[in-house]
Amino acid sequence: MVGMEVAGQHSNIISARELGVVACTRCTQVWPAGTAVCSRCGSTIVARDAKSLQRVWALWIVGLMCYVPANLYPMLRTRTLLSVQEDTIVGGAVELMHHGAIGIALIILIASVVIPLGKFMAIAFLAISVTRPSSVSNHHRQILYEVVEYIGRWSMIDIFVVAIMSSLVQLNTLAAVNPGRASLFFALSVIFTMLSAQAFDSRMIWDVQAKQEGTTTDE
Repeated sequence: MVGMEVAGQHSNIISARELGVVACTRCTQVWPAGTAVCSRCGSTIVARDAKSLQRVWALWIVGLMCYVPANLYPMLRTRTLLSVQEDTIVGGAVELMHHGAIGIALIILIASVVIPLGKFMAIAFLAISVTRPSSVSNHHRQILYEVVEYIGRWSMIDIFVVAIMSSLVQLNTLAAVNPGRASLFFALSVIFTMLSAQAFDSRMIWDVQAKQEGTTTDE
């Protein structure tokens, strides 16, 4: 989309279709309309992904299903000579707070609870907003989409912590730290939500405005 906003006034937005061009969704290279394959990266070029929302919701639901056991099962299993302790994500953060590591506990809660839940809500909002009118501007929705894609790479911090501790704390019969069942579900949840965000065709955000302007013009 090509457009400008000056002093609160909206100029006419010219779409790529009206210009006779289409962009590759993988490498963003622009090609003349009708080009079937991107010569730069080799991916198939389509004006719109007709099955985008179906893939978004399918991956979103699977990710949410994996996120539930990720919080119910233990993320970390600590075995010492006298006892065995299993902690969930929230339980481990609470335990860290009791030991005075409030900063680390907050990082774990934000990275493992707040951000994943925020991603679920953001992806669902974006998918719903392209099918019905929304009070949120297209520009803000586009920024939200880019933020969701950007923070996806940081969602594995809890898995990295578990992996590092498991490799470092292995003292044979004295003590050992092993990942719990929740680590697998959490990793799957992160992967599916990342795929769900990538499956979303952000060009549909601007299609809604184009349809609304077309309706207004016809009236």
